[in-house]
Amino acid sequence: MITSNLLNDLQMFVSSERIVKAQNGDDFLGNSGRIVVKPESEEEITKILQYANLHNRKISIVAGGTKRGFGGITEAEDIGVSLENFKGITEHAVGDMTLTVKSGTPFKELQAYLAQYNQKISLDPFYPERATIGGIIAANDSGPKRLGYGSARDAVIGLRIAYPDGSVIRSGGKVVKNVAGYDMNKLFIGSMGTIGVLTEVTLKLRPLPQYESVILLAFPDGHHEWLKSFAAELLDSMMEPIALELLSPTLSEDLTGHRNYTVAISFEDVETSVHYQEEFVKKISPPSVNVSILEKEKACQFWEQFYNIGPKVTETKETEATLKMGVVNLDVIRVIQECEYMSDVHHLKIEGHGGLGHGLCHVHLSGAAEDVKTAIGQLRKLATELNGYAVLKYLPLKLRQEITVWGERPSYFFWLEGIKEKIDPKKILNPGRFVGGI
Repeated sequence: MITSNLLNDLQMFVSSERIVKAQNGDDFLGNSGRIVVKPESEEEITKILQYANLHNRKISIVAGGTKRGFGGITEAEDIGVSLENFKGITEHAVGDMTLTVKSGTPFKELQAYLAQYNQKISLDPFYPERATIGGIIAANDSGPKRLGYGSARDAVIGLRIAYPDGSVIRSGGKVVKNVAGYDMNKLFIGSMGTIGVLTEVTLKLRPLPQYESVILLAFPDGHHEWLKSFAAELLDSMMEPIALELLSPTLSEDLTGHRNYTVAISFEDVETSVHYQEEFVKKISPPSVNVSILEKEKACQFWEQFYNIGPKVTETKETEATLKMGVVNLDVIRVIQECEYMSDVHHLKIEGHGGLGHGLCHVHLSGAAEDVKTAIGQLRKLATELNGYAVLKYLPLKLRQEITVWGERPSYFFWLEGIKEKIDPKKILNPGRFVGGI
């Protein structure tokens, strides 16, 4: 009865063709809605929010679905707001190298469009075919090229946000050199949609590189000191790698066919500069290290394959999980070693990789549920020992109800809780998706 009334009410704001009643049955990822509505305009979004706020209806926000396994312990909220139809480019200032886009636009579509103008967005999210720009910004998603590109906080210069009460605000601006007032963008980037629905994103762009390559350095087993010395020397040099990513032997075998601790180094620049940096890497590489170079198209193919590793966001017989860990950059070596060790001990498939320049690691686990839970506990213990952190970016709903996605509440939790209380006092937006269950 409640669902029927909700369905009828929502038809006042959105045509019935774009409202779907969820089918009965368990959803293994959760974070869906009993009624899923697909707005096509900001006005429709704000009306849905006003209605939900007035009637205390909980809202789950989704678009490409690549972040549905990240946070939250509810199978379905009252209303699922899908932004899959809310997409398109609002403004592209080619000369100023800025782009304003609706939040439901898939990332790969944006990059394909910008390539016509020899430009791109300097972000490298996972699952780029399905991930939308709004989801990427809301989760502050990034990959190995964060070393050279920076994070979403560096790429975003302006946002348009619909608050839970339906009011709309703008933070930042539409020009790169915008220094007026507080940088409110940072409040919303990474907040997992818990304090507002991103409707528009304005990003600064960068030119497509004239040339790029990936150098793969396969280190022999047992020579981790070589690896550490090499990484330190490269980072202390004048070279400018876009990525300096260590791959576990298991992941390396999947990507390169060779089961070694492998360092993937990406360079993007004019061709002469890239070749100069390649020669420098060869020069400082330790003896007995196998060096191979992927150029242009092969480099792009390597990264396309890389960004689609891990869970495929579909239910499988084995339990899958993705852990994001942050440690001091060269402690990444210790994390990746531990991954390889645990894969044998717990009979799991563990694919790990981490940035030797920025310290962010991603660990993909697949196997029996109890073994996955045990491995998560051990990796979190290791992160604590290394004065780092570990959060779960992907886990089925059943296990998220048992394991705290964000770990222990941080000392600044009261500050986050205060912001949520001020902006969303009725707690209608993406409940439980952020730190401490906010």
